[in-house]
Amino acid sequence: MPVQIPDDSDFSSFKDQCLSADGWTSRYNKGGVTVWCRDQESSTVQKLKMRIVCKDVMAETLYDVLHDTSYRKKWDTNMIDTYDIGRLTVNADVGYYSWKCPSPLKNRDFVTMRSWLPLGNDFLIINYSVKHPQHPPKKDYVRAVSLLTGYLIQSNGAAGSTLYYLTQVDPRGSLPKWVVNRVSQFVAPKAMRKIYKASLKYPEWKRKHNPSLKPWMFPEQNTLPCISVSELTLQRADSLENIDESSVSEEKTNHSDDEET
Repeated sequence: MPVQIPDDSDFSSFKDQCLSADGWTSRYNKGGVTVWCRDQESSTVQKLKMRIVCKDVMAETLYDVLHDTSYRKKWDTNMIDTYDIGRLTVNADVGYYSWKCPSPLKNRDFVTMRSWLPLGNDFLIINYSVKHPQHPPKKDYVRAVSLLTGYLIQSNGAAGSTLYYLTQVDPRGSLPKWVVNRVSQFVAPKAMRKIYKASLKYPEWKRKHNPSLKPWMFPEQNTLPCISVSELTLQRADSLENIDESSVSEEKTNHSDDEET
């Protein structure tokens, strides 16, 4: 299927999903983090939404943190690797990301098209999975599929900002129910708090690491090779191998410290 770069209506729809309460069930509400779940009628893939109020962190800082791949390697301890593949437009690119799953589950990775839009006091970043001919699935990873994933950052003025994270990912594996529950109860809230803490430290870090380099804000700084949207196709989950990990018991897994509340 052809790949389309998101337009204003796509960003508007994503924002509406982040702010709407209709059809969402609260699964977690503790320590300033709220997690909601939505079971899709036409899909077996769960949709998750999270919100955290980030006191003393400006919306622009959160936006920079979520874009800055150099800094991500400092705070995202579940990440194995990430890199940019190429740029499509001034506000869209293609990138790779892989992350650690608790053993003995296999690690997952993505190739996604990401697009972003600063809109007044709002900042939006959204992505979905694509296929790139030079970045096929890897032997030691399960290629997961992002149906829609993204962030909405809203400015609260001098008080800080609010971060929403919405994701619908097909992990391409028949995962046991305890894994799904653990994501909403432990992994997701921890990830939101980690972004918040990383954002508090980012201004000082950035002052020492190419402080003027922000290609997501200044397209003329972007040195990625240009690629055409015609090189990409939509990543369909049914074209990927499905790994059956449903029999993995919770007792056999190694949980990292990052999953604790």
